[in-house]
Amino acid sequence: MTDWKFDVPTTGSKHLPPDARYVEALSSQGYDFETAVTDLVDNSVDAGAKDVVIHFLRDGDRLVSLLVVDDGRGMDEEALDIAMTVGGRRDYDDKALGMFGTGLKSASLSHAEAVTVVSTTKRTRTVGRRWLMEHARAGFQCDIVDADYAQTLIDRYAQRPIVWQGTVVRWDGVKDFPLHGGGGQTDRYLHRTINKLGLHLGLYLHRFLARPDFNITIAVEDVRTGTVYLDFGVEPLNPFGYPVTGSADYPRTFTAPVEGLTDLPLTAHIWPAKSNVDEYKAVGSVIDRQGFYFYRNDRLVQAGGWNNFRQPEQHLSLARVAVDLPAKPGDVFRLTVKKSGVETSPGFTTALEQATDGDGRPFTDFLAAADTVYRTARKRSGTTRKPVIPPGRGIAPEVRQTIEEELPLQPYEDPVAVRWQKLDNDLFFELDREDRTIILNQHYRAAILGGRRGGLNDAPLLKSLMYLLLHKVFESEYAGPREKDNLQLWQSVLVSAARSELDRVGDDDD
Repeated sequence: MTDWKFDVPTTGSKHLPPDARYVEALSSQGYDFETAVTDLVDNSVDAGAKDVVIHFLRDGDRLVSLLVVDDGRGMDEEALDIAMTVGGRRDYDDKALGMFGTGLKSASLSHAEAVTVVSTTKRTRTVGRRWLMEHARAGFQCDIVDADYAQTLIDRYAQRPIVWQGTVVRWDGVKDFPLHGGGGQTDRYLHRTINKLGLHLGLYLHRFLARPDFNITIAVEDVRTGTVYLDFGVEPLNPFGYPVTGSADYPRTFTAPVEGLTDLPLTAHIWPAKSNVDEYKAVGSVIDRQGFYFYRNDRLVQAGGWNNFRQPEQHLSLARVAVDLPAKPGDVFRLTVKKSGVETSPGFTTALEQATDGDGRPFTDFLAAADTVYRTARKRSGTTRKPVIPPGRGIAPEVRQTIEEELPLQPYEDPVAVRWQKLDNDLFFELDREDRTIILNQHYRAAILGGRRGGLNDAPLLKSLMYLLLHKVFESEYAGPREKDNLQLWQSVLVSAARSELDRVGDDDD
């Protein structure tokens, strides 16, 4: 064909406004709870806030609202309308944490049925807007908050942290909150969620929290009684905050000649072996936490991962590299909308292969050094543990993490899962070799849980013991006489123990 046109010819244009369902698409961005709240705190940082309060409000056993309150510059009516416009954009400073203009709406509506923003400045009256999902679906109808209530909400946080100006973001109908808070559900939810949120904020905003003039507080209050159940400050978690380096030659800075950018510094660190501090363990498993830690304007935007440079492996679990992204990353680096990862072009991999330090040593020397520190520490322990098939679904994440830290894993192997299923009552477990699954007898589940609610990762102690007992079975294709005899022995003892549990439950009921 010779009539190819390099530019597509057009005959005009037509205005096509977004369908109201766009709001639903915006609310399904896949933010997890900690990432969504952190996105709101980013806005507070951009507004120059020095104090941010994350406030869980409860009414007895029921959680009712979540608020993020700051003492930043605040917004006048025009600025608030722009902030609450779906698809609205404002010009971001080169040092701002915000980028796309969607974080407030998408982060909030992915977790709440309603988001209210009330703000005041030193020179303007207090104003408020509310997005209610049902109004948004009906045609982008954003509610104007009653002026008296808006001022009341600002006054509620007078002096803590709002003094002359600030902003309150309020979530109602939070999807993550327990539907019924009785039986201690709310207390357990708060304990678990606040712990994860504190670690997440401490990690991703650790450079800000290390400053003497910036604080984040998490608090829980009963709205009926005014009782404050919890009130503590988030501590910074520096992923490079080891007490002593794992190698005397590190940290060391390498320079990568990234095409189209100035040379990019890579600060390589080697953690000491057998670290148990939160700064080391805050990021997933040993596979997840190694690799690159990308920062944009001092905000951590990716914690771990090798970005297609190489495959992660246990022997590199102590290797971490701090990378401050350039102000204008060009086509080489691209942040995800949620600021929870960095996509890199093949040019970054090429630059890593050419990166050297001031003495001309290649970046690959760092990987070799991290590998050596890990292996040397293993030899000193006097034991060499054989690689195992990793644990999978049905085993609690924190247990999987510990197993991955303590045992070398067989690479590229499907993990061993554990699940409940109906079996004959004379069986406690069954093995599905093809699907690599340990099947536990549903008949004994209630007795083992002792009345507690079941779930995917229930009975962590039992499932961990079953994994340790049986993972070797999946490492060989056939079972020999000794292995078959052991399986029968374990089956008999466990059935007897499970029936004893059932009898005890029956006695308690009487």
